[in-house]
Amino acid sequence: MDLVAVREGIPVLDRYAYLNAGTFGPLPRVTVDAMQEVERLELEDGRARHAYFERVMAQREELRGKLAALIGAPADAVALTASTTEGCNVALAGLGVGPGDEVVTTDSEHPGLFGGLVASGATIRAAAVRDRPASEVLAALEEELSPRTKLVAISHVSWLTGAVLPVRELSGRGFPVLVDGAQAAGAIPVDVEELGCDFYTVSAQKWLLGPAATGALYVAPHQLEACRVVFPSYLSWKHPEYELVETTRRFEGGWAPAPSVAGLLASLSFAEDAGDERFERAREATERCREALAEAEVDVVTEAGQGTLVSFRAEAPAELASRLGEQGVLVRDLPGTGLVRASCGFWTSEEDIGRLVDGVVRA
Repeated sequence: MDLVAVREGIPVLDRYAYLNAGTFGPLPRVTVDAMQEVERLELEDGRARHAYFERVMAQREELRGKLAALIGAPADAVALTASTTEGCNVALAGLGVGPGDEVVTTDSEHPGLFGGLVASGATIRAAAVRDRPASEVLAALEEELSPRTKLVAISHVSWLTGAVLPVRELSGRGFPVLVDGAQAAGAIPVDVEELGCDFYTVSAQKWLLGPAATGALYVAPHQLEACRVVFPSYLSWKHPEYELVETTRRFEGGWAPAPSVAGLLASLSFAEDAGDERFERAREATERCREALAEAEVDVVTEAGQGTLVSFRAEAPAELASRLGEQGVLVRDLPGTGLVRASCGFWTSEEDIGRLVDGVVRA
C-alpha cells in the first residue's frame, strides 16, 4: 500500500495525528469533492427533474452493492441507514423485543446498541467482560444464555477495549444474533455470511471515512420476513399497491441526502484504491501503537491481535485527551472508564504514533 499517496488524499493528516476514527474518520479530498459536485448540481439544476431522481436512485443502488461487498453480503440484503444506532433499533423493534423477553449482551456495549435494549423493556443479561481477556469472553456470554434467550446483541469489536467478540461462536444456536459493527466494518475484514449473524450494522462515518449520518444494516435473508417493518418509508413499498419490496431495502427509514450518498461512494472507492492490504496495514499500525505505549510504561488494556483500537488508562482521561488535542493529536476519552482510546487506520503513520506516545509521556 502506498501510504504517502493515501495520506496525500486526506488533507487533515497534514495537521493532525488523526487517531479518532472510532468516532469520526478523516474525510478524503475526493469525498468532499463528490459531495460539493452534487450540491452544485442541485443548486444550479434543482432537485425535481426525472433525470435527477434516476441518478440518485442509481447511486443508492450502487452504494448498497459496495457496502454489501465490503461485509460479504448479498446486495439485496443491505439497507442504507443513518447510523448503527438506527440499524440496531430497526432490528430490535422489528423482532418485537420487549418486556418479558430475555436478551444476552455484555457490559461493554455502546449506547447505540445498549440504549435500545434498555428502552425495549426486555430483561438484560449482561456478561461482565470489560476486565476479562478476550479468550474468556465466550465463556462469560455462554453463562448468561438460557432456554429463554430471545436475542444475543453484541459488538463485533468493543468500542471500549478493541477486543474482538465471539460472533461466529454464538451464531446458529437457535436465537438471532444482532451485531454492532461500528468498530469493525472498514477497520478489519468482515464477512457476515462466515460470521453467521442475523443482523449486522455499519457506521460509515467512522472507519469507512464517509460523511456524517451514513451507514447500513445487513439482514440475513432468512430474517427478512421474521423482522417486521416498524419504521416504513417511501422506499419500503412497491407503488401503487403498497406491498413491501422484496429486499432489505424495506427497512430504509428515509432519504439519505444525495451529496452524502455520492460522498460515501467516493470514500469507498478511495479505500478500494488503497487495496486489500489496507487491513493488514491498519493491524500493523495498531500493534505498533500498543507496543510503543507499553514500552513507554503506559497502562495499555488492549490485548494484541484484536481490533484497531488501543485503549489505555489515565488519571484524568478527559484532560489528557484535551491536552493531546491542543498538541495536534486527536484521540478520545471514554467517560466513566478511566480510559483514553486511540484509533489506528490504514492511514496512520509511525510519526502519528510517535506524537501520541510523546504527548502521553509528557502529560
